[in-house]
Amino acid sequence: MASAPGGPKPCRFCGAPLTVVFADLGMCPIANSLVPEHRLAAMEPFYPLRAFVCERCFLVQAEEFEAPEGIFSEYTYFSSYSTSWLAHSKAYTDRIVERLSLGGEHTVVEVGSNDGYLLQYFHERGIRVIGIEPAGNVAQDAIVKGIPTIVRFFGTELAEELRDDSSADLLICNNVLAHMPDVNDFVAGLKRLLKPSGVITVEFPHLVRLVEDNQFDTIYHEHFSYYSFATVMRIFERHDLRVFDVDELPTHGGSLRVYARHADSDGMPDSDRVGELVARERAAGYDRLATYASFGKRMAATKRSVLRCLIGAKDEGKTIVGYGAPAKGTTLLNYCGVGKDLIDYTVDKSPHKQGQYLPGVHIPIRDPAEIRRTRPDYVFILPWNLKDEIMEEMSFVREWGGRFMVRTPEMTVL
Repeated sequence: MASAPGGPKPCRFCGAPLTVVFADLGMCPIANSLVPEHRLAAMEPFYPLRAFVCERCFLVQAEEFEAPEGIFSEYTYFSSYSTSWLAHSKAYTDRIVERLSLGGEHTVVEVGSNDGYLLQYFHERGIRVIGIEPAGNVAQDAIVKGIPTIVRFFGTELAEELRDDSSADLLICNNVLAHMPDVNDFVAGLKRLLKPSGVITVEFPHLVRLVEDNQFDTIYHEHFSYYSFATVMRIFERHDLRVFDVDELPTHGGSLRVYARHADSDGMPDSDRVGELVARERAAGYDRLATYASFGKRMAATKRSVLRCLIGAKDEGKTIVGYGAPAKGTTLLNYCGVGKDLIDYTVDKSPHKQGQYLPGVHIPIRDPAEIRRTRPDYVFILPWNLKDEIMEEMSFVREWGGRFMVRTPEMTVL
């Protein structure tokens, strides 16, 4: 592992100097900053994309070049366009409502509520819901669905404003913890907004899966931090919150759902899963720097395999298109240097992305119907975490002998 040039920056959780580089992906644009056609000839900002590992608390974290206000105030990701994510959200609602015996007298608050993809299921049950979503364009979709949504960034300041009228019996944060450059202010805000007997659930991609499955393309500037279970427990404990249960989930390539409450609250005994997962992480070495040392070499090897696969197909005269315009696609294609010379176009179900271009590589984003029209030889699935859903949806590709490419984590042709 290399040392950080330009002088060490402090860890965003514990303040220790960051000197050890975990992954260096070169220069990359902001992942979700899609380029409209009229801006193709304009200057595009690229920033170093590096993740460091803290030698004291083992929080893996990227440098902050663009403030959240510049990334999330207008956003291109709408959760409701993934049918598998909606099914996941509905299943969570059914389970947590039963577990906590939630009803009309309770309040559910979601931080990072996006387009109301989750809160709609609580709302249908007559439970009071409040969404907090900084992206005004995305929040508008939630408001249309009847989900009251506050268009603000969350932290201690907003929590103080809301706590008298809108304290939460259930406080939900799905795939938002990574987006917080000031994790201490964020978790302190959760503490303030939670009722004395309330429960917090937080979902986030598990660092162990990132490392062991070589998920380097989930590193991008919008993700400021990457969490192990032990590190999340440490952060919550610092803010007088106690983790009492954890679920291991298949979403986003392998995620955790952590359950927490006030440290001094009664009830809900700790699950055996908490101690078991801490022990597993420790046994696998996630409290030792040596465990992180080989990641950069594995990442570079995968880059070469991606290029070999794509170049080999093009040398045979085959046509390749992409499926999806996710943030991980921006990282992968820019890191590998893959442009329109290898991938003709990509498609996405979201009309908010169609007609624009992927950042950096400028591959055009089209409607999925374009695949049936052009009949490519290969469809490269960029959101590999949704490959089963996408392959089922696009099964007609096999009618003309087309095949799928996907990183699982190595390049595979299916």
